[in-house]
Amino acid sequence: MKSIVIHGPKDLRVEEQQATAPGPDQVQITMAAGGICGSDLHYYNHGGFGTIKLREPMVLGHEVAGHVTALGPGVAGFEIGQLVAISPSRPCHGCKFCLSGMQNQCLNMRFYGSAMPFPHIQGAFRQVLNADASQCAIADGLTAGEAAMAEPLAVCLHATRRVGNMVGKSVLVTGCGPIGILSILCARRAGADFIVATDLSDFTLGMARAAGANLTVNMGQDPDGLGQFTAEKGVFDVLYECSGAAPALAAGIHAMRPGGTIMQLGLGGDMTLPMMAITAKELSLKGSFRFHEEFDIGVSLMQQGLIDLKPLITHTVGLDDAVAGFEIASDRSQAMKAQISFA
Repeated sequence: MKSIVIHGPKDLRVEEQQATAPGPDQVQITMAAGGICGSDLHYYNHGGFGTIKLREPMVLGHEVAGHVTALGPGVAGFEIGQLVAISPSRPCHGCKFCLSGMQNQCLNMRFYGSAMPFPHIQGAFRQVLNADASQCAIADGLTAGEAAMAEPLAVCLHATRRVGNMVGKSVLVTGCGPIGILSILCARRAGADFIVATDLSDFTLGMARAAGANLTVNMGQDPDGLGQFTAEKGVFDVLYECSGAAPALAAGIHAMRPGGTIMQLGLGGDMTLPMMAITAKELSLKGSFRFHEEFDIGVSLMQQGLIDLKPLITHTVGLDDAVAGFEIASDRSQAMKAQISFA
């Protein structure tokens, strides 16, 4: 089988690897679609991010979906040929965090395509994957591309759950990549009343408007574009910070009302925080990391037609054109979500 392997910055290779039979409680899946995530791009462009660096070749990919081709011993509830979305999250279910219902914080997490541990956790960009049956969500009625979007959707559903009550709230989203756009969709589905989105790209801001943002601001063209929202100590109840950029966070904080909530999703490395403003406005600063049960919830929402992610998939390339796909995905002037087709 072919796999997409990163060896270092700009050194991405399509390599032959050996496929194996599924083990007990495993499902064998012939991959159909895989989305190129921001973390995949960090490995491709920089060899890692923050303190996380590649120390050995690693198969990339964790936003994937495919068709069941074989069932391991003990597996029931799946049919050959069935489309499944595959959660990349494999908690141990035995550590103190798993036992307290915080599986996303598992001490022994195995997450596809992660260089955090060593040896690295190999990813899912491969033609054949054996996954635990518990990772697989039946995705009947969806396209493979849609099913592969379940992972980033789950990230934003988890963040929205951590924010709390969203009904009638005013929301600011800074950074309109896939996570920012998905945050808009999740906030609106959760009852947000007024949503403003900021970015530096007219293309991504157009996607934000199409996703339901009431207003968009290009902060590169209008650095004081949020000034209209700073009077009387600000207006926004919730800030989804999806850029990982300190200037975006600082500008957003000035537009927040006292008592609001900052939901930090962007992972751009450590940032200097305007702590005096956070303190004086009595803002709550929350982080959000991965997901757990939100994966299945996201698949269900898509199946019911309550969240439509098809417009976010702007590019699809074949497996042998993976390098071109990663280059396209790196261009925020034209790409929202680029996917690999394994068919």
